[in-house]
Amino acid sequence: MRGCWSCLAGTGALSLESLSRGAANAVCVELSSKHARHIRDNMETTGVEAGRFQIIVDDALKVLNQLAAQGQQFELIMADPPYGEKNVGRRSVSFAQKLLDHPNLPALLASSGLFVLGHTKRDTLGIPAALEEIKMLKHGDSIMRFFQRKS
Repeated sequence: MRGCWSCLAGTGALSLESLSRGAANAVCVELSSKHARHIRDNMETTGVEAGRFQIIVDDALKVLNQLAAQGQQFELIMADPPYGEKNVGRRSVSFAQKLLDHPNLPALLASSGLFVLGHTKRDTLGIPAALEEIKMLKHGDSIMRFFQRKS
């Protein structure tokens, strides 16, 4: 696997797992500088070489634009944003929906890549035409959805 991008990286656990399973590198985007310090500490504690990960402290939607402008692509993109409000009967305004709607998201995903998105089951998301859902896992109030770029 060439690399993974984890937005809303939290503790960096998903990126660490990806690196341990063969990802060449990981880019973690986290808005909180406190969480970013924890990610760096976790990477160092587990012995990940500094050149294999990058931590960006900024808004994920803004960074998405920057990475796309640089022509970067990832085999794996993971996002588990804070859960939005219940939106039954109307279009979601959650961060998960904003990620799905972002015009540069498909450009960041390698042709054989996978986008994994976590959200609450009470958040009814609209899927953009550029992505194809290939799997959905449900556990309690949480849903993990797996997408690929449409050919």
